[in-house]
Amino acid sequence: MPKAALTTLGCKVNQFETETMEGLFRQRGYTIVPFDETADVYVINTCSVTSLGEKKSRQLIRRARRLNERAVIAVTGCYAQVSPEEIRAIEGVRVVLGTKERAGIVDHVERAAREAGVFDGTGDIMHAEEFEDIPLFGAPARTRAFLKIEEGCENFCSFCIIPYARGPVRSRLLASVRREAAKLIAMGFKEIVLTGIHLGCYGRDLGDVTLVDAVREVLSLPGLKRLRLGSLESIELSDELLALLADEARFARHLHLPLQAGADEILRAMNRHYDTAKFAALFERVERAVPGVAISTDIIVGFPGETQELFAESVAFVERMNFARMHVFPYSPRQGTPAAGFAAQVPDEEKKERVRIMQALAVKKSEAFHASFLGKRMPVLFETEREGVTDGLTENYIRVYTDAPVVTGEIEEMHLVRLHQDGVWGERRSG
Repeated sequence: MPKAALTTLGCKVNQFETETMEGLFRQRGYTIVPFDETADVYVINTCSVTSLGEKKSRQLIRRARRLNERAVIAVTGCYAQVSPEEIRAIEGVRVVLGTKERAGIVDHVERAAREAGVFDGTGDIMHAEEFEDIPLFGAPARTRAFLKIEEGCENFCSFCIIPYARGPVRSRLLASVRREAAKLIAMGFKEIVLTGIHLGCYGRDLGDVTLVDAVREVLSLPGLKRLRLGSLESIELSDELLALLADEARFARHLHLPLQAGADEILRAMNRHYDTAKFAALFERVERAVPGVAISTDIIVGFPGETQELFAESVAFVERMNFARMHVFPYSPRQGTPAAGFAAQVPDEEKKERVRIMQALAVKKSEAFHASFLGKRMPVLFETEREGVTDGLTENYIRVYTDAPVVTGEIEEMHLVRLHQDGVWGERRSG
C-alpha cells in the first residue's frame, strides 16, 4: 500500500484543505504517515502571507527530498499559486497545483509517478468562478473541526498577497455546508469552526444568501454543541449576525476582528475600509450586546510610513481596547502588492522593537481579560494532553489547563482559579 505524507503551513483554511486532500489519498488506497517518515508521496501545502512562510515552504520541500529522493513531491497552496516558477525550479518537485484543482491531486501525483517532467496545474486564479467542493473523507486529527465555507478575497489591502493567491469570492452552497457539518457532528466533534479567506463575504456570489444563513444552517443540526467563526472583518459584522451571537447559546462568544493598525493614516495606506472610531464603536456595541465576549485581533507593526508618532498612536488606541488576544506581526513586503513599493519602509531592527512593545501590551491585555473570569465556572472543550496536563478552550477563547482526569474531545465544566501560562488553571469543584 503506497504511503503519503502531507504537511501544512499557514492559516486554518490551509489546515482544512490539507485534511480534505488526506481524505482523497485515503480513498485511493494510500496510508497517511507523518511528514518526517519515508513516503512515496509528499504534499506541502504552502503559505505566502510572509517571506518567512515562503522560506519554510522551500525548507519543507528540500526535507521531503532528503527523506526519499524517489518520492513524488507535490506543492500546493498560496506560494505555489503566486510563484509557480520558483516552485518548479526546486529540485525534486513534480507537481505544482496552487489554490485550485486540488480535487484531482491524486491523479496528478499518479501521473507524475508514471511520466517524466513537472506537472503544473496552477492556471489563472483570478478567473475562478466556483467553490471547489471537496467532501471530507475521514475525521480530522483534532478535537475542533474546521469547515471551510468560502474561498477568495476582494479586499485588496495594500500589504496583502492573498487576493492574488486565492482569487475572487466563491461560496460553498448551503446544502453542502449542512452536509459536511452533519458529517463532522456524526464523527463526534463537539465544536465546528466556520472558516474562509474572506468569511464575511460568504454568499455574495450565491444571490440572496449571507453568512447568517450558513450559521443558522449549521445551528439547526441536532447534536452540535458549539459553533465558532473564523476571522471576520469588522465592517461585515451585521446586526443580524450580532443578534444571533447574543441569543444562541451554542454560538461561541468569540470574534476575531483584525484591526491591523491603530492609526487612521496607516489604515488608509493599508486600504482598510474603516477607521479607528468606527472600530471602537463596533467594539463597544459587541461588548454591550454579548457580555463576556472575547474579541481577538491582528496587528501589523512597521508598515511603510509608520513613524514613531503613528506607532505611538496605534499603541495608545490598542491600550483602550479590551482585546482578549492579539496576534502581532512585523510588516513583511510581498512582491506584487502596492505596499512593497511604498516609500519610507521601516528598518527591520525598528520593526523588531515595535513587535516587542506591542507584544508586551498584548500579554497585558490578555492577562487582564483572563483575570476577569477567575472564580467563575465555565465549560471547556479539552484538546491536548501532555505530561499529565490537559488544555482546552472555553467558548470565549480562554485556554484552560488542568491536571484533573478529563477526556480530550469532550466538554467539561471547570472552575477557573488562577492565571497560568497563556491562559488560566482550572479545577474540578462541586457546587
